[in-house]
Amino acid sequence: MPPRTPVLKKALLFLVGLFALLVACTKEDLQETLANVGEDADRLVLNVDEFPYATLSQYRFFKGRMADQRGAKGLLPYAPINALFSDYAHKFRWVWMPAGEQAVYNNDHRVLDFPDGTVLVKTFYYDRVQPANTRRIVETRLLYKRNGQWEFADYVWNAEQTEATYDVNGSYTPITWVDDNNAEHFVNYRIPAFAECQTCHKELNLPVPIGPKPQNLNSLYAYPEGPKNQLAKWAEMGYLQYGYPKRIDTPARWDDASKPLQERVRGYVDMNCAHCHRENSHCDYRPMRFAFSETADPVNLGVCVTPDDPLLPQHTYIVARGNIARSLLHYRISSTLESERMPLLGRTVVHEEGRALFTEWINSLSPACQ
Repeated sequence: MPPRTPVLKKALLFLVGLFALLVACTKEDLQETLANVGEDADRLVLNVDEFPYATLSQYRFFKGRMADQRGAKGLLPYAPINALFSDYAHKFRWVWMPAGEQAVYNNDHRVLDFPDGTVLVKTFYYDRVQPANTRRIVETRLLYKRNGQWEFADYVWNAEQTEATYDVNGSYTPITWVDDNNAEHFVNYRIPAFAECQTCHKELNLPVPIGPKPQNLNSLYAYPEGPKNQLAKWAEMGYLQYGYPKRIDTPARWDDASKPLQERVRGYVDMNCAHCHRENSHCDYRPMRFAFSETADPVNLGVCVTPDDPLLPQHTYIVARGNIARSLLHYRISSTLESERMPLLGRTVVHEEGRALFTEWINSLSPACQ
């Protein structure tokens, strides 16, 4: 009978190798599990049932010095293709959702269907503010969803830029800043009261977000790890349910001179005007319908449409082809009077670049309205 030692030795070596492999796999799995636990432990946790807090720092939105505006883990930055004009203020925007929750695509032109617990964060600031020629953060606004309804909270920053305090009453704050061409500007910036937030952010008299629609997020964003389509990034983060269309009907940037004038105008009014000029919103009694999904028809832009309240006798049309003097729309975007300007809220100065766009567009239209 041949000796059994080699067989036993082989079997023993096999068992030892198998055990070593199992241990190695278990160790790797354990390390991965611990890493995942660490990631979850680092992720920002919020409970909207506790909102609003008295101060912005209580939310722990930001890492390090709060004025540096470095979002905590789980706070995803985003930027719409076109931004609402707010007296030349710059903005940082973030979205946060509870772990395991996702927004759902409805259609290209409607705000995503966000889950309860969602928080949208937007900070307004100016650069090169005088006399110190430094950045000044003015306010941080929140929209958060609780029990199926959106709610507002606004936080006004102190002069030291160390804290922001909850405020519902609104106020004005004077700001002088220098632009990229070294021209100095002044604005008496309006921090909105609660009722003003509700005026713009409402549908069927209920608060709603304005910007986070698929059409507005279908663009590249420069994330720290590299540029990526925002919708794809939201899905990668688990913030957007997969299954949204690959092709999204997307507006042009209003300031992209390579695009057709009318497409740029459509992009501009979609973000700056459509939240009021749509069904079930603040100005739905007016004839214009400024949503991007509706302005392929120039009638909805007011072209050759008789206004129901001409401010001056010469305003014979909302948009008079080839004639800005007869165009009520051009007059409203050029005015700073509260009773005349458009938009009604959110600005106190004229958006000169926006006005130039409308001047060029209206003058390009023909034939004259009859």
